[in-house]
Amino acid sequence: MALVEALVLERQHVLSLRPIELPMEVGPADVKIAVHTVGICGSDVHYYTHGRIGPFVVEAPMVLGHEASGTIVEVGAEVSRLKVGDRVCMEPGIPDPTSKASRLGMYNVDPDVRFWATPPVHGCLTPHVVHPADYTYRLPDNVSFAEGAMVEPFAVGMQAATKARITPGDVAVVLGAGPIGVMVALAALGGGCSSVIVADLVDEKLAIAAQYPGISTVNITKDSLEDAVAVVTHGWGVDVVFECSGAAKAFESVMTLPRPGGCVVIVGLPVEPVPFDVSLASVKELRFETVFRYAHQYERAIALFASDKVDLKPLVSESFAFKDSIAAFDRAVEARPTDVKLQIVME
Repeated sequence: MALVEALVLERQHVLSLRPIELPMEVGPADVKIAVHTVGICGSDVHYYTHGRIGPFVVEAPMVLGHEASGTIVEVGAEVSRLKVGDRVCMEPGIPDPTSKASRLGMYNVDPDVRFWATPPVHGCLTPHVVHPADYTYRLPDNVSFAEGAMVEPFAVGMQAATKARITPGDVAVVLGAGPIGVMVALAALGGGCSSVIVADLVDEKLAIAAQYPGISTVNITKDSLEDAVAVVTHGWGVDVVFECSGAAKAFESVMTLPRPGGCVVIVGLPVEPVPFDVSLASVKELRFETVFRYAHQYERAIALFASDKVDLKPLVSESFAFKDSIAAFDRAVEARPTDVKLQIVME
């Protein structure tokens, strides 16, 4: 253990920038990373404001942060794929490789996964972290640290697009223009969709999504999403609906928007019961998929960034110095409609 400076969630509503003991011993299969950039995720903010997410409760001081990039400064004796000086990003969930979920290739649903900044596991908002080399990925020269720190949320979009089984030329709808909704829309385009309609209630959020070619937007407080879908698809319906809002009311339209035989991918996590029209789903033979984090998506996401097929740089709303981490989180709590991704730069 070593005493290191970190952003610590002491308890609900209380953050401190202070020294805390964290494991820093580099095992044979580990690497030590000088953290450069950490993104602020909605889950980090939720722990700050609510002290819990479902069964995960903050019962002891916890270091926040799980969207990170940096530079390797030390490698374990058995590590050959990475070297000191490599610029990398880190997958924050470490599963049990022998679990049934891992053997099925679904390590993201391993009940014993250890995920950064999920109680009681500490996160990465600290100058150095030790991480398994198997979950650390080299960044190409043309991918910045800021982009590297966005591989984690983009991997959620990649998981959604993969679960949708997109066919080139498909048309999709994304419900919700928050950070994950925009990431899903871009992943859907990268996965072969010809166009994506993004729907939300807030014009400022929709304007951010609309800057990307291939994305059109609908403010559902002003215009009919169903009419927009009918125009684009000539009344047939979209091939895929991605539900990213987490709003129970959104489920009123997830059955009506897809074409017969279409797919609904549920990305958002509603906190309230949702309406579910079993009869309509059956008559249309809709396929439903769900998403929990991601599995086997990091290398694909990085490849898309490197190829310039996906550009997330416009989504970084502001960067803060590490010493201003508490101010950064307070800004995130404000949930300004023009903010997509706030990041903290450690150097």
